[in-house]
Amino acid sequence: MPHGTDEAPRRREVPAVNVAVRGGSDDDAAALAVGGATVVDETADPAVVVAVGDEAIRSAAVEPPAAPLLPVTAAGGRHLVARDSLDAAVAAVAAGDHRVTAHPILGVHADGDVVTRGLRDVTLVTDAPASISEYALTVGGERLGSVRADGVALATPLGSDGYAAAAGGPVLEAGAGVALVPISPFSTAAETRVVDPDGTVTVSVEREGAVALVVDGGHRGVVDRGSAVRIDRAGSLDVVAPTRTENF
Repeated sequence: MPHGTDEAPRRREVPAVNVAVRGGSDDDAAALAVGGATVVDETADPAVVVAVGDEAIRSAAVEPPAAPLLPVTAAGGRHLVARDSLDAAVAAVAAGDHRVTAHPILGVHADGDVVTRGLRDVTLVTDAPASISEYALTVGGERLGSVRADGVALATPLGSDGYAAAAGGPVLEAGAGVALVPISPFSTAAETRVVDPDGTVTVSVEREGAVALVVDGGHRGVVDRGSAVRIDRAGSLDVVAPTRTENF
């Protein structure tokens, strides 16, 4: 370059990555483009599937994608991307600055019938405000006793920083297990446990009163006294997240 000639600054190139999208809006599509993503169909072998919003994330439990999932919510979380950081997260994924970890999919059965699958949490909670019920808990065939409480939540690592954390449960790393958390227990001695995700958890309702079954934030019916909900591992889902999660 001749002396005294100014060189125009070069635009930084963002690596391209093919992604499929579940949910989202035009603003989310624009953020994906800024991050270097090209949106393709799920049948076109995308590098990741971006699920924007609770409903889209719920769909991954019932219809798991072939590619790793990048879950996006408004607030984000330990294993979730915040919506306003979607462009930066996709750019990090495109650059290879990410990790992929396996998260359990929970199968939910009520009185022997398959209800649905969950990716984040399964909760039994009293329908009526300011009321409690009593729940018998069995894990891996071992009866743990019963607890009087507003409800009981079982949360995977992906959902452990949501409702279960608000009830006093731990935030789990991928592979750490699933958290079994009483919600507003009547006894101060009630325990929060982390249990093996490959074991079966059974929650039985032992007191009169309507108890709602909620899976990944969606109401899935009412459990009556004497009825039981069985939760076991129905599979796994690969979840992708930027390596530097504190930025997302």
